[in-house]
This record gives sequence, structure tokens and C-alpha cells, in this order.
Amino acid sequence: MDIMQFEAPDSVEAAVALLADAGDGGRILAGGTDLLVQLRAGMVSPSLVIDVKKIAEMMTISEDDGVFTIGAAVPSAEMGEHPTLKSAWPGVVEAMDLVGSTQIQGRASLGGNLCNASPAADSVPAMIVGRAVCNIVGPNGRREAPVEDIATGPGQTSLATGEIVVSITLPKRPPHSGDAYLRFIPRTEMDIAVVGAAVDLTLDDDGVCIDARVSLGAVAARALIVDAAAKALIGTKLDDAAMQALDAAAQAAASPIDDKRGTIAFRTKVSGVLARRAAAIALTRAGSN
Repeated sequence: MDIMQFEAPDSVEAAVALLADAGDGGRILAGGTDLLVQLRAGMVSPSLVIDVKKIAEMMTISEDDGVFTIGAAVPSAEMGEHPTLKSAWPGVVEAMDLVGSTQIQGRASLGGNLCNASPAADSVPAMIVGRAVCNIVGPNGRREAPVEDIATGPGQTSLATGEIVVSITLPKRPPHSGDAYLRFIPRTEMDIAVVGAAVDLTLDDDGVCIDARVSLGAVAARALIVDAAAKALIGTKLDDAAMQALDAAAQAAASPIDDKRGTIAFRTKVSGVLARRAAAIALTRAGSN
């Protein structure tokens, strides 16, 4: 029987060295809400598990002139209790609040939700529309990458051997901007998204949309950026015609699968509905900022 080693380094550099030495046998433990389930199910058999919760940089939320840096291992519950983060980025915080029960939210992390690379990860569309950037450390030093470049497919990421997402940065919000994330699930709570939709908007002083981002989750192998949906909103006050164009663009972009949780036709239709509803919430928030 293979023996699994456990390490809990207190620096990013030490964690990177351990992960690089372990090669494909290493796994990062942040909250463990995905990894521990996979271990129990026999889906993975790592030779080394590296607990990163002793690394201060990965467990801290900081703000500098409106720019937020969220440690990749910060629990969802701490994000929800951070008043300025919740005010600036309610869509991102609300997306993480949807991940599991209260107990799970005391463990689940933004970095883990991203790096598990589930197509249905709730936080990923919300981060994408917010233009979030990952701060990555590996054997070759530090680099940055947009959140949308991390997941390459179900369970697969673009991270090289030994690389760790240390933190995630959300930029300073412009005036009159707001975001929102919504999902559809078969149950009332604690389920995996059948469809997720995130929208971020910026308005001018007259209430006209001057910038927009739209992202869909759970309707493709990874979260989608829907440029056509964003273009449908820019230059409008999100009137009925703009919302209908947004709906149509979201449906056109969706390429879901049939499974026991939803048909292709249903998921496609709901993509448009959730995009419109998320846009309406983002509009209200942008108008109040």
C-alpha cells in the first residue's frame, strides 16, 4: 500500500518546492471540500498532500486603493463577512456563498473552486466578468493570468508542474458599475449549477451602458465569455430590445450536454433567462454606485 505524505509549509516558496518535487503526485489542500471527497471516492491517490493554510499570503484579504487581493485559501465565509469586498463585488461574494452549506463555506475557497476546474463552478463566471487576475507562483517565479485562462476543461488547468494560484486580484471598480451572479439548480440550495450566469456593467452619468462582460457556467467544458451578449448591452440603457438581444446571444453561445440534471434545450433556454435577470440586478447595483 502506498503511503501518502502530508506537509504544511508556512511559505509559498516551500509549498512550490514540495509540489514541484512531487510532480503529478502532489495535491494542494486549501479547504479540502473537493480533494477530500475525491480521496474518499478513490478518484485520486496523491503521494503528497500540501496544506497551504499556514501561508499568510494565501489566507488574507487585502485592499489597496479599491483593488482587492484575496488569498486563494481564504474561506468563503470570510469573504461574506468582509464589508468592503461585499460592497464592491457582491456578485463574486454571492457566487461563493452558493457553494455548499454553512459548514462547507467555512472551508471552501475561491482558489479551490477555480482550480478544481469544474465547468459548473459558481465563482468562476463571477470572477471572469470582474476581470479577476490570478497571482501564480511556480519554480520559475511569479506570473499573472486572467481567471478565464486557468481552467482548460473539466478537471484540467493550465498550471504547470509546481505552480500554485496564491491569490486572486479584483480591480478597482469604476463609478456607476455593478455585478451579479445567478444560477439554476434542481433543489433550493446545496446543489451543483445546471446553468450559471454572471454580468458586470458600467454606466455613464446618463445611465447608458459603456462597458459590459457576460459569462456563462455549466453550459460548456469551461466557463464562457459571451462577447456578443456584452455587445448587445453596450450603448443602451438595457431596454427591452437590449435584454432580448442579450438573451438570444447567451442562448446562441451555450453548448450544454444532456444529463439527468437538465436537457440541452432546457439549459440553453435558461442561459438566456439567467443572463437577463443577472443583468437587471447588475444594472440596479450600477445605478446606485
